[in-house]
Amino acid sequence: MTQLAIKGGQRLREKPLPTRQTMCEAEKQAVIEVMDSGELSGFFGSPGAQWLGGPKVREFEDKWALTYGFKHAISVNSWTTGLTTAVGAVGIEPGDEVIVSPYTMSASATSILFYGGIPVFADIDPDTFNITATTIESRITPRTRAIMVVHIFGQAADMDPIMSLAKKHNLKVIEDGAQCPGIKYKGRPIGTIGDIGGFSLNYHKHIHTGEGGMLVTNDDKLALRCQLIRNHAENLIEDLGVDDLSNMLGSNYRLTELQAAIGCVQLDRVQGYLDHRKRLAAHFGRKLAEFDGITAAKVANGAEHAYYLYPIKFNAAKVGISRSNFVKAVNAELPPPNIWEQNGFVEAYVKPLYLAPMYQKKIALGSKGFPWTVNSDVNYDYSKGSCPVVERMHFEELIYTPLIREPLTEDDIDDFVAVIKKVLANKNQL
Repeated sequence: MTQLAIKGGQRLREKPLPTRQTMCEAEKQAVIEVMDSGELSGFFGSPGAQWLGGPKVREFEDKWALTYGFKHAISVNSWTTGLTTAVGAVGIEPGDEVIVSPYTMSASATSILFYGGIPVFADIDPDTFNITATTIESRITPRTRAIMVVHIFGQAADMDPIMSLAKKHNLKVIEDGAQCPGIKYKGRPIGTIGDIGGFSLNYHKHIHTGEGGMLVTNDDKLALRCQLIRNHAENLIEDLGVDDLSNMLGSNYRLTELQAAIGCVQLDRVQGYLDHRKRLAAHFGRKLAEFDGITAAKVANGAEHAYYLYPIKFNAAKVGISRSNFVKAVNAELPPPNIWEQNGFVEAYVKPLYLAPMYQKKIALGSKGFPWTVNSDVNYDYSKGSCPVVERMHFEELIYTPLIREPLTEDDIDDFVAVIKKVLANKNQL
């Protein structure tokens, strides 16, 4: 019997896993050029030629639109502000309900609250972890105005049935593609299957500018509304001849010239990153197939997966050890990660959003219960058990790994699989 590292034995792998570093000389030179120009931000928050930003911002937006076939690409300083902009652009008002996944980063839902809208959470599919037309439909009421589809972990949601449902009920569709730039659904790029969508440029995403986001749409009116919200709409709207004042209380969500310069360079590499992750994921999936009770990530028909993270379903009864003990034992066999990364497995993802204090107490904007008080006759149920599938996944079954990333190789994946084998072969120690 081999002693597990968590019980004092030697780690199976001592060699550090390679660190992800996507910044190269080309990014450095692009930044230097902007620095030398002296124009670190080209935006004016008033009418004039630069209300849409400086030359690098415009170049980055045009390049993104051309690369993926979007009519409009609108940069913002984070995907959180991008989501807020999208919600405002589609016209969400106080008391309007927006259906959203409970298994996503908090901003997907808080962006709805920002305009006084009310998040209504739909359960997820147990294989793809995305919301579906079936789970959405049961949440539609006369107050529903939009659906926010989150393509979680990087896999495209099943959009055709969702779009049919949205058309039937005259609902806007926002696509939160934070984790999946460049991904398609049945040959169509994620982001504009719905009315508006976009992507994160946060430092740990496929393509990044440190922080940032990119909104995309093929709708001219929505594009203009996004551009206005991004840059002090109240100062510009009269001069542009826009008469729809709803949600035209703008802000400063602008990307800098420095970030845009980095993005222009990064955009050239993202397809290579995606292809690399898909190869690693395919290799990992084949290896996982030999383990009973450990189910590899499923890719639905017609969907692509960006593998921002690699989700796995863990059946403790079949494996013969608890999820928590398995994750701890696996991670102990690998060298500690650097401060910015994770190695091995992570137990569960974010807690279902509706279980957060904000929703449990219905306190968000101010202290008097707004926006839920707008629909005072409605009892919004955020209690535990309201989305049973997501709770089962989170509290019992889901684990994920971030190790499906560049510059890891198939040899690194093989070491990871060997770790899993060692833990399972010695599970009686746990």
